[in-house]
Amino acid sequence: MEKMKIGMDAKRLVRNGTGLGSYSRTLVNDLAQRDDLDLLLYAPDEGRPKLRSQVPERPNVHYCYPSHQNRAKHDSSRFTLHSSLSPLPSSLKKAFWRSRGIVSQLQQDGVDIYHGLSGELPVGLRRSGIKSVVTIHDLIFLRHPEFYHWIDTNIYAWKFRQTLREADHIIAISECTKRDIMELGGIDDSRITVIYQSCSPRFATAPASASVPGSPSSPDIAPTPGDSSPGLPPSPFILSVGSIEERKNLRLAVRALSLLPEHVHLVAVGKPTPYSKQVQEEAVRAGLGHRLHLLHGVSDERLNVLYHKAEAFVYPSVYEGFGIPIIEAISSGLPVVACTGSCLEEAGGPDSLYVAPDDVEGMAAALRQVLRGAAGREQRIERSREYIRRFEGADVAGQVADLYHRLL
Repeated sequence: MEKMKIGMDAKRLVRNGTGLGSYSRTLVNDLAQRDDLDLLLYAPDEGRPKLRSQVPERPNVHYCYPSHQNRAKHDSSRFTLHSSLSPLPSSLKKAFWRSRGIVSQLQQDGVDIYHGLSGELPVGLRRSGIKSVVTIHDLIFLRHPEFYHWIDTNIYAWKFRQTLREADHIIAISECTKRDIMELGGIDDSRITVIYQSCSPRFATAPASASVPGSPSSPDIAPTPGDSSPGLPPSPFILSVGSIEERKNLRLAVRALSLLPEHVHLVAVGKPTPYSKQVQEEAVRAGLGHRLHLLHGVSDERLNVLYHKAEAFVYPSVYEGFGIPIIEAISSGLPVVACTGSCLEEAGGPDSLYVAPDDVEGMAAALRQVLRGAAGREQRIERSREYIRRFEGADVAGQVADLYHRLL
């Protein structure tokens, strides 16, 4: 059987360390195991070498850049690149290529299907005759515009509606996202398939030791915003992972911390924002500054250590499209407490605990139920691990590949 040639939007794959980047890298690596697909990864530039190296080129995986950077040719059976990198174009040229200019390159390369991995498709794709799939992760900018600048909200809304006009089919990463697409985009459910995100297995295996090789193993870290020192925080601690921004609602977990035993700490790993400073200042005023530790720039190796040294995981976000850190936490053997109101129950399953995003006492009570020694804790962890098997990568890749075949 002749291979399908699948073009994929790889901008986030080569640039984003988490979120959309993680989704793209995991899915591409899983699809690359199949012998019926050739994957052409289209990026406006080479991005970050460390991220690009996580998806190595293989006989059926090729990186493709704007045609004025790398010229592409076809031989009798597969796509090949002639690397002659010229000086990178301006940001404006890169954006134009990704939103419009890429279409002619996809036609030249003989792409059968183009997959927008991060919720976007180029203008003119449908008119070109190339089939298209887009993965939509969330519509938070429409559901909760208060968390965005109004200019960004309008730009995202325009891109969303333009993408709906181009897409032959839509992948929603949760039932919650599917409902939002149908309601806010006016799309019939026949055009949408729910395919959950797969989780990279990199956190499922415990690290060899409690500290990253070559790093000090000091038990203390300074409780300051943006702390990225290599030591481990005091134990026991509850872990939270995700950008420290208002929508992620870390303040709820900090306020609940005041109702937990004095020896329990909270460690939040994620990109700092002005909100993180506000949360830190509030913790200091409440006498919790020494129990809150904000970290950023954390490597995968160190994050794996934190996952396996923590007692529990908390994800108090107001709204999410899915919540991959919950899957990572469960695969690391942690019980999870999250918030109601979006898709987090889908990610964590029935044996994680959920509270309203403004319920401080409820959050504290739930966290007490997942600390070591709490009744039923180990059984809850085991059942949650069983639940997340549905997110294993090969099955997700199989569903996506089946969708490609149906489109053709």
